[in-house]
Amino acid sequence: MSGKIRVVVIGGGFAGVMAANRLTRRGDVTVTMVNPRPNFVVRLRLHHVVAGSHDAVVDYRDVLAHGVRLVGDTVTEIDPARRRVTLATDDLVDYDYLVYAVGSASTEPGVPGAAEFAYPMATLETAQRLRAVIVGRPAATTVTVVGAGPTGIETAAELAHRGHRVTLACGGELGAYLHPRARRSAARSLTRIGVNVLAGPGTDVAQVGRDTVRLGDGRTLPSTVTIWAAGFGVPDLAARSGLRTDAIGRLLTDETLTSIDDERIVAAGDCVAPSGLPYRMSAYTASCLGAHAADSVLRRIAGASAEPASVFFGAMCVGLGPRAGIYQVANRDDIATRLFVDGRLGAKLKALTYKFSVSHLAKEAREPGSHRWLGNDRRQRLLQAETGRVRTSGAWSA
Repeated sequence: MSGKIRVVVIGGGFAGVMAANRLTRRGDVTVTMVNPRPNFVVRLRLHHVVAGSHDAVVDYRDVLAHGVRLVGDTVTEIDPARRRVTLATDDLVDYDYLVYAVGSASTEPGVPGAAEFAYPMATLETAQRLRAVIVGRPAATTVTVVGAGPTGIETAAELAHRGHRVTLACGGELGAYLHPRARRSAARSLTRIGVNVLAGPGTDVAQVGRDTVRLGDGRTLPSTVTIWAAGFGVPDLAARSGLRTDAIGRLLTDETLTSIDDERIVAAGDCVAPSGLPYRMSAYTASCLGAHAADSVLRRIAGASAEPASVFFGAMCVGLGPRAGIYQVANRDDIATRLFVDGRLGAKLKALTYKFSVSHLAKEAREPGSHRWLGNDRRQRLLQAETGRVRTSGAWSA
């Protein structure tokens, strides 16, 4: 291969920025990152956008290495045979290697009335639209938040703290990832700030009206504003481009994060399903997988084999408003343990995640290759337990 080695990164979130920064380690590599927005979005702060306490954006100049070329556009098609991508402007960008980091968004709810009357908040734009709706309402507005993952919990807490009458319709357990002890602590904290937590059977939302919500058990709740914080999906770019994906559209890769269809394409973040078993979604995971995706590309450029990815989680944080939070400790299998920190200290630890999630990117921009993380030597055993087979690179093995 002569001249500069061209790497295109699709997506400018945590995974894409980390990958782009790390790829600048080699002077003979040109890195082009394609992203439709002019600023970096701190997605783990979108509930703050809704509540009006933070804009959740950072200038790319603060987190992106100077050597990365940023193209403000959207990739509409990948052509693996020609090694090029087509942009929404019909421009073509050629590549030698491609990093697929398109991220995730909410899915269509599929619940009657939800498309018409519920507000999604999985992207900056939808969170901003929701904020405009909330700002125009009086403080005691009845709000129903649908979904009891971190986004739903944190949004409910922020709005209740600001005086709204909030119901959290869990559709099952509150904070299913949390240990039962931490879950009970979270429920107490939410109740103290006025959140009506509806958990357990029958708390799924069956219908959304203009100013009501009907639950699966038949109860009808008043709801001036209904926020949809449940469900998860990814862009269909990979599937439209003829690359194999899982059932919801995540790119299927081996354990090195390399597409099972093309060794010139690696993926990272929420949009990748290594061995068909994706990692847990988080900014931390996306950053680690972004760094590993870059390492896989750099190793291949150097003539070496890519290595399997490995991420040790250790903990998960959930905010419960500005004065409380849960810092949940996990074991190596990413299963919550009995150990957790709650209350004000939990809130302080949660606040640190906002700071560190961005500072890690900025440091990698200044010092490419500096990001380090702990590996998880249990991944292979977990794969065998889940599927009875392991994929490192190349073919599946029993």
